[in-house]
Amino acid sequence: MPVPVPRQRAIPAAECGQAPAASARSGRSPEQAPLGTNPAENPADPRENPTEKREKTTDQRESTTPTNLTLLLIEDDPAGSPIVPDLLDQAGKPIRVRTARNLTEAERLLTDDVHCILLDLALSAPARAGDGEGDDELAVLKHVLELAPRHAVLALTSSSDAERGAEAVAVGAQDYLFRDELDGRLLSRAIRYAVERKRSDSAERRLAEGRLRAQENARLERGLLPTPLLEGSPLRFAARYRPGRSRALLGGDFYDVVRTPDGTVHAMIGDVCGHGPDEAALGVELRIAWRALTLAGLCGDQLLGTLQQVLEHERSDDEIFATLCTVDIAPDGRRAGLCLAGHPAPLIAGPGRPARLLPYDNNGPALGLLPGARWPRMQVELGAEWSLMLYTDGLIEGHIGAGRERLGQDGMVEMVRRRFADGLRGEELIQTAVDEVRDLNGGELTDDVAVLLLDRIP
Repeated sequence: MPVPVPRQRAIPAAECGQAPAASARSGRSPEQAPLGTNPAENPADPRENPTEKREKTTDQRESTTPTNLTLLLIEDDPAGSPIVPDLLDQAGKPIRVRTARNLTEAERLLTDDVHCILLDLALSAPARAGDGEGDDELAVLKHVLELAPRHAVLALTSSSDAERGAEAVAVGAQDYLFRDELDGRLLSRAIRYAVERKRSDSAERRLAEGRLRAQENARLERGLLPTPLLEGSPLRFAARYRPGRSRALLGGDFYDVVRTPDGTVHAMIGDVCGHGPDEAALGVELRIAWRALTLAGLCGDQLLGTLQQVLEHERSDDEIFATLCTVDIAPDGRRAGLCLAGHPAPLIAGPGRPARLLPYDNNGPALGLLPGARWPRMQVELGAEWSLMLYTDGLIEGHIGAGRERLGQDGMVEMVRRRFADGLRGEELIQTAVDEVRDLNGGELTDDVAVLLLDRIP
């Protein structure tokens, strides 16, 4: 795991070309004084080290000039450094140089505005008890790469040790340079190259991570949103799933539809609380368990009780629960059994009948909340021609306009009633409904939305 970069020293904005230089009277702004000191309390000391005095003067001069790139040089002998002061970036602007004698100083100077690190491989790495790095010639480089995973790194070595320079690149440095062949022009070009190569590597890594996430999403989607098993049934099926805007992975919404050998069509939709890979994986497990148990002949309270046992054994936290709605439609399609486990009641609409919610008076608790809970099965009449819509709460919790008012079940029923009266059915009906909910919300919904629609047309 990369070591977090401490922010012990606030770099003045003037050093990035974002603030005016210090006045000629003061010579140095208060922000440029050494950490924890006051410029007024630091008169010139004739005994001051000449090297330190020269570095302070250079620091003061460079802070007045805007620059696009900042280099952090890490070597234990800055006085003998071959680096020339007139390093220029591609636009001809000076490259600012900071110097650290060891990794402790480097950690303090390594702020977000540093673009590149030039590391002397001859520098001694800090000792770590039991790390076994005493004989590792690249230990110091590995420490720097841990310290600065997002920064470009150039390795500095002697011309007689090209092999170690190549090994440094293999370990993670962007390039290596020979100390005795270095000049300002070569170093300026190497810094620009290293920075661009690091940006390219980072972009490529993000692209690869995005592809992996997409593949993971696809695998989860196949588990959460399967192909229905409706062969031989006259019912028409349609479904939509829209992930919430803050979700990198699918959430815990899931659904399924199967037809058993006796001609009964069983439909289910559920929602695991929370969002992320753990919740999505649990949703997949519950859906697969529901399909297996349904095909084995279980339904109603017995089925939901078994699913609760699965959830209790598979969840990662005792506070995780899942809501569920199950419907078993008789072979003649005119009636159905309904079980609700803390889930919103389905909506039914038909010719000559306004859209309405199915009864929800006997709604049982969500799965995983109450040990030994019961879920009564309600018998409902569907009629000869109907559209039955099952959905998750993401569809009804969107806001209406800029206020805090939400759509709610009443608003959803009215919306579907209007669309149904316009003659919309199946895929077109639920797609239009989901789009309208999004438009009313003023943008993408924060929660995942899953909608399942079954139509019976004689």
